[in-house]
Amino acid sequence: MKILLLGGTADARHLADALHKEGLSVIYSLAGLVRVPKVDCQLVVGGFTQFGGLAQYLTDHNIGAILDVTHPYAQTMSSKAVIAAKEVGIPCWRFHRPAWQQEEGDNWQDYQDEVDLLAQLAGCSRPLLSAGQMSESLLERIMQWPSVERIVWRTAVEPKFSLPDNIDWIKAIGPFALEDERQLLVDHGIDVIVSKNSGGAATYSKLEAARELSIPVLLHARPPLPEAEREFNDTEECLQACLAAWGKASTHFKHQHKSSQQ
Repeated sequence: MKILLLGGTADARHLADALHKEGLSVIYSLAGLVRVPKVDCQLVVGGFTQFGGLAQYLTDHNIGAILDVTHPYAQTMSSKAVIAAKEVGIPCWRFHRPAWQQEEGDNWQDYQDEVDLLAQLAGCSRPLLSAGQMSESLLERIMQWPSVERIVWRTAVEPKFSLPDNIDWIKAIGPFALEDERQLLVDHGIDVIVSKNSGGAATYSKLEAARELSIPVLLHARPPLPEAEREFNDTEECLQACLAAWGKASTHFKHQHKSSQQ
């Protein structure tokens, strides 16, 4: 049976490699906007529009199951996976790493959408935007706040539009060290961080630095997703369930990595 593993995260790469090593037929799919990883199994890059849509791809390639290990904010892809799996009559399982949990000393607030974010940024002067890609119009509206002096915007992919002089763009891909994050916040005089609640270890250090420096954090709430047939937040549990249902049992794979963000 062929498994279509929807990836783009470190967890997805680990699961794809582990399933492949156990003899399962895995096709690893990712958008490829940031980077294309090296995996041992078959790789599909660029989405499914090129194949006539996801449901058509599932049918044409005789896919027996979907394992969704996309980023927790890949709402469109995760939703399409559930719909397409139901359409062709195959299971769709999902792994998403657990969300970060607030600790003593953290000053976190959730925001739901752009309007909510703008309202919570009122009075801030130097925000660090580290929630991924943002629209040009949203950045313009943030800059319109009288209190905002300068924006630091950190993303993994270069913006598709030109930026004004008062926006400092930083290209960076985690993992990030705590001392580097602390220095970044101090050097730029950051007084608020905007982030997604991605979970994992790769970008958590900015939250540790914010805690040390008493800087508030605005976290984009995770999007609602249609329910998958089975859902996991532990890679070992997910792997063993896949092997039990779709391949031979294994006791050799050990969970030796920490979940990390793309």
